[in-house]
Amino acid sequence: MTRTEEKQQLRRTMRALEAGLSTRYKEESSRAIAGHLLAMPEYQEAGTVFCFVGTDREINTYPILEDVLAAGKRLCVPLCIGKGIMELRQVTDLRQLVPGSYGILEPSADSPLVSVDEVDFAVLPCLTCNHLGQRLGRGGGYYDRFLSHYRGGTVLLCREKLIREEIPLEPHDYPVPWVLTERGLYEDGTPARLC
Repeated sequence: MTRTEEKQQLRRTMRALEAGLSTRYKEESSRAIAGHLLAMPEYQEAGTVFCFVGTDREINTYPILEDVLAAGKRLCVPLCIGKGIMELRQVTDLRQLVPGSYGILEPSADSPLVSVDEVDFAVLPCLTCNHLGQRLGRGGGYYDRFLSHYRGGTVLLCREKLIREEIPLEPHDYPVPWVLTERGLYEDGTPARLC
């Protein structure tokens, strides 16, 4: 089996597992993850934050997005502009988000473009990952392309029940230094500042 086939198989497994998570667990884990993130000094010190807009299956990032704006930080979120290609666009109000590609809430195409180099702290999604920050996304390659150009502070959000230590990797896969679950923060695979 090729690495690509292994990834496809793991995606199927994880989607089924994700679909079986209880609403209560998803709400509680999202709330805990957001709370841990907002307490991170790296987040608190950041001036410009890039964060995904969580869908029903992902971590609810709305508390994070709202805090970024309430704290007077600059918020940018993804805008899908082509297959596997996204741009970082600034929003100043969450009501500016509208359903875009794949039904995901996005900023409008005329919202201000933000350079990757301007981001101080990035919050990324995954379908699954391990505690070392090796991630498996949903297969579009959007965040792999982002990580190939970004060198700032990055945290990966994942529910503990979706963590898998064996992640099939390819050369274009970039690890993320911090993984945040409802149990707390892991840095390069080691529990750090766990609650």
